[in-house]
Amino acid sequence: MAEFLEQSLSSFRKCFTREAAFRWFVLIVTALILRFDKLGVTSVIRALSLNHGCYDTLLHFFRSEAYSTQGIRFAWYELVKEKAPFFREGNRVILVGDGVKQCKEGLYMPGVKKLHQESEDSSKAEYIFGHLFGAVGVLIGSPDYFLCLPLHMSIQDGISAAASWEGSTVSGENHVLQMIGSGYETAMFLGRSIMLLDRYFLTATALKKLKKLNTSEYGHLIDIVTMAKRNCRAYEKPVPRSPGQRGRPRKKGAPVVLNDLFKSRADDFTEKTMKLYDGNRVIRYLSIDLLWGQGIYQEMRFVLVVYEDGRQSILASTDTSLSPEAIIRLYSYRFKIERSFREFKQQFGGFGYHFWTHAAGKLNHFKRKEEPNRMDLIHSPEDQKKVLKAIDATERFVQLSCLAMGLTQMMIFRVTDSKKLQSCRYLRTRRSDRISEATLLVYLRQTLLLSLLSKQDSKLASFIRELRQGKDDVGEAA
Repeated sequence: MAEFLEQSLSSFRKCFTREAAFRWFVLIVTALILRFDKLGVTSVIRALSLNHGCYDTLLHFFRSEAYSTQGIRFAWYELVKEKAPFFREGNRVILVGDGVKQCKEGLYMPGVKKLHQESEDSSKAEYIFGHLFGAVGVLIGSPDYFLCLPLHMSIQDGISAAASWEGSTVSGENHVLQMIGSGYETAMFLGRSIMLLDRYFLTATALKKLKKLNTSEYGHLIDIVTMAKRNCRAYEKPVPRSPGQRGRPRKKGAPVVLNDLFKSRADDFTEKTMKLYDGNRVIRYLSIDLLWGQGIYQEMRFVLVVYEDGRQSILASTDTSLSPEAIIRLYSYRFKIERSFREFKQQFGGFGYHFWTHAAGKLNHFKRKEEPNRMDLIHSPEDQKKVLKAIDATERFVQLSCLAMGLTQMMIFRVTDSKKLQSCRYLRTRRSDRISEATLLVYLRQTLLLSLLSKQDSKLASFIRELRQGKDDVGEAA
């Protein structure tokens, strides 16, 4: 595992203009895997027992100009394509996208805003202050056991004002459009894909952008499978005009309220037993191809599903060649990203950052709607640059945490003796054929650092030894 980790991280050397910055990158990703606590940058020092003087250099690394976040992300896509065992539908990769809200109380953190949470969990507040991240992952593994590997996370709300600033890489688009763009960018590296999204992302503007991207020079790379809202209205295909009939051709036919079809066409539903959510379920479904989207009228395949417990849902796919069973099965995989978020927070501490700057202005918890956003009040080019660096530092920390989690997940599928690893962690109920990220992390934290330091020819081990001895001057060029 030590060799896999070092070989994988060595592929990122091309992303850095300075050797010192690259070495710090390798060290930080390793520490994010090995650390026992999730208290931000200081946990890197504790995980590897580094000299205390390394702290300032670590902070500087996340604001360094020796590399770009986009370069790291693209290299990560290439590594995943080379080494990850993709879980495919036919010949297409399965991407999963969603938003995740992270509570943050930093008064001077750029992008922190008031967010609404929709949840049936009574422990969650209806409103929080924090960051909204858009995340894209890819399913890896086998039909018996697969995981959602995180590819990319970025702040996608609260910072749109920075899009017009000099040197900014911030997008001015809303959260939904950024997710579509992130999915297409990922597909450019991984190949033709199907992207699983929540019903929040089924909008006319999202379909317009998807159509625009799929007709670009890179070609048709991505289709989406999502859920439609219960009040969704679609249209039948228009009846072709007879030859010589005057007037322009119709774009749509008669309207169809999809929710009404559960009653009006109840006899047309097909019953079938399918493996969904790790268990066999008896379902009834009806498939129908209709036009959707005001003004664009794109043809989509809708699948109305009635589950054995009486629940009803309306699934939608932009790929009309997918069978109804495939659409139902694919959408059931979407919950994997929710599990991935849980592991990302609890096991890897991926949101344990605290980058801030006074240039962002102080957060007003009682701001009214008519009052300007604090990002709109930043006019000084120097202050704008500081805010952009704080935003970039946050996204770099989260992206490196994605690397740490993704590398750990790829190691899971390279384990040949799962019983040996399970013995290092007590579990009341064990699975003999698989291990979790938490189990592998416990094993790595007990063995990986010793394994690295025992190798005299390891560059990573050499760097750790130097910093443990107090020779932290190598990081000045980071």
